Amino acid sequence: MPGEHSLTETRTTVHVVRHGEVYNPAKILYGRLPDFHLSELGRQMAKADAEALADRDVTHVVASPLERAQETAEPIAAQYGLEIAKDTRLIESSNFFEGKQVSVGDGALRDPRNWWVLRNPVTPSWGEAYIVIAQRMFAALQAARVAAEGHEAVCVSHQLPIWTLRRYVEDKRLWHDPRRRQCGLASITSFRFEGAKVVGIDYREPAAHLVAMSPGARNAKGA
Repeated sequence: MPGEHSLTETRTTVHVVRHGEVYNPAKILYGRLPDFHLSELGRQMAKADAEALADRDVTHVVASPLERAQETAEPIAAQYGLEIAKDTRLIESSNFFEGKQVSVGDGALRDPRNWWVLRNPVTPSWGEAYIVIAQRMFAALQAARVAAEGHEAVCVSHQLPIWTLRRYVEDKRLWHDPRRRQCGLASITSFRFEGAKVVGIDYREPAAHLVAMSPGARNAKGA
């Protein structure tokens, strides 16, 4: 984390929101595929996020171009009378398994057909490099900070990009165990800035009571 900063620096907060639950009856890893929308429960999660941010000084709302992110941003932007900007840097990471029925713990790691794809968990070999995700997400974070300088911004993105961004800012190694990510559905990871430097990170789950209503929500595929 950054060190000490002058109290005269402009203070800005960027709230990075993970989208709500997605309607996915086929239970595939949907990744960047189009036409995956929030479920009814997911829409309630988005409203819970809007309520959690209702008393904040939000002047800018931006989201990944994917439908689930745009739909999560809608009630947040609406309560401030703001348009939703799009930033492709907030998009889900690319993944070899996109469109397939695969998830953590389902045996994919033991299938010899996948071993070549899974050969390097550090990069990772099955998708977009963590460092590329981190750098594009950090650029989007800074862009949102500039757009809302002196106020607050909301960015709506996806689990892996958000968690990778947080580890990057905290100067931690980027490869990790996906089962240990602190980035639940409709969670809010808030980056507090003084000037252009992050001075603190906060995390909360306003929709936790709704997530608990969906048996498979915490391991929702596609992130």
